[in-house]
Amino acid sequence: MKFSANLGFLWTERPLPKAIEAAKAAGFDAVECHWPYDTPAEEIADALNRTGLRMLGLNTRRGNPDKGDNGLSALPDRLAEARAAIDEAIAYACAIEASCVHVMAGFATGQEAHATFRENLKYACRAAAPHGITILIEPLNHYDAPGYFLTTTAQAVAIMDDVAAENLRLMFDCYHVQLMEGDLSHRIEELLPRIGHIQFASVPDRGPPDHGEVSYAHVFDLIDRLGYVAPLGAEYKPNGHTEATLNWMSSLS
Repeated sequence: MKFSANLGFLWTERPLPKAIEAAKAAGFDAVECHWPYDTPAEEIADALNRTGLRMLGLNTRRGNPDKGDNGLSALPDRLAEARAAIDEAIAYACAIEASCVHVMAGFATGQEAHATFRENLKYACRAAAPHGITILIEPLNHYDAPGYFLTTTAQAVAIMDDVAAENLRLMFDCYHVQLMEGDLSHRIEELLPRIGHIQFASVPDRGPPDHGEVSYAHVFDLIDRLGYVAPLGAEYKPNGHTEATLNWMSSLS
């Protein structure tokens, strides 16, 4: 198996370029991040070039998290901000040669939110396509993100069918899916043709994948047998120094 270090959770005490270097030293095959925008793209590109790692993806801005924002693209009254965030994320991804942008929906409900999210995703897919960038959407569980618009894989698939863009795919986070739906093996097998990236963490504490209710030895073996070869995203809370939580890399690879 190949693994990507999610630098939104791992080595967060270090500046992003130094976190990239730490991921390389730890043996990761790629990196991904959440909101890198406070770091000049040139610094990230330089760190990626020096380490030889790829940046798999990044998120659109949440909006104003101090006021409770967790994404903008399903909010009917925030259209201009949402599209500015999409433009910014695609431009940053181009500058660092990231392959994916996760468009965050935000806290919203109802048909108007669905229509807004659909139109913003169409906009994002059109803008990303000339650059070979994949747009991702990710269902979040309602324990960690109560009120988030996108919560299940079935909802995500329906939206992808509605948008009908070739470069729109599912971010399948095993942690979120297990909490909302369970049945990970069948979900992965059924949805693999729609998946653009897979992430993981233990359930229910979102720690390293070496404990909890999910057998990642089984899950990773299934993913391997299904022929999925892209790096899997380690998006877990390290509960201390990241280096002290990496024994799973040898036991589960």
